[in-house]
Amino acid sequence: MSEIASQQNPRLKSLRRLHGKRERASRGLFVAEGEDLLDAAVRAGREASEGYRLAGTGLGGPGFHDVQADALASVSTLGSSTRVIAVYEQRWVDPVGPLCVYLHGVGDPGNVGTVLRSALAFGASCVVFGPRCADPHGPKAVRASMGAIFEVALARAASPAELPGERIALVAREGAQLSALAESRDGHATLVVGAERDGLPSDVIAACDLVAHIPIASESLNAAMAATVALYEMTRRPSRVRAS
Repeated sequence: MSEIASQQNPRLKSLRRLHGKRERASRGLFVAEGEDLLDAAVRAGREASEGYRLAGTGLGGPGFHDVQADALASVSTLGSSTRVIAVYEQRWVDPVGPLCVYLHGVGDPGNVGTVLRSALAFGASCVVFGPRCADPHGPKAVRASMGAIFEVALARAASPAELPGERIALVAREGAQLSALAESRDGHATLVVGAERDGLPSDVIAACDLVAHIPIASESLNAAMAATVALYEMTRRPSRVRAS
């Protein structure tokens, strides 16, 4: 393959447009940067889109387009220029149990990516994105996921009515203590998590089957921390959430 030298190369221009949410949604693609993320894609059996595996000159090996350093930096969102970058297909599924996490109004992409990482660590069946959530395929969310974006099932839902199993709303200092609630549950469940500042809207809470809280001494946890603790509580005994 010939080396790409110009920042105006059509392939680079096409890739650069994928940094915009609307472009990602319309094309059903997203960008991953760095060896760790690309290695995670390989482990998950995900192949990069044809013609969109790019690397600094001499760094990528077979199947990569060599790109001069300044040209490659022009498509990078990292603070320091990346060595490798590739484009992947987005994959969406319907919400599925036995253990699901639903995010509502979680607008911070770092939190979104961290929730994906926690979902993978605790074996959640999917992460579902409701209204006003950050795009899980945005650059910051992809990086924060540490490769979980390639393994965790992603779904969309407009309301809790579309979620599988019992819907458990996490609300600060309200409802049952989650650890005690988790002791008595052994069916499919969805953990419903809102943003740190605003929490869950009243109509979303009303649409859930149960309300629970994580006992803490401070004012609140951010969405990623809350989801991580909740997933731990729901899975630390294998019998609590059983697959069908």
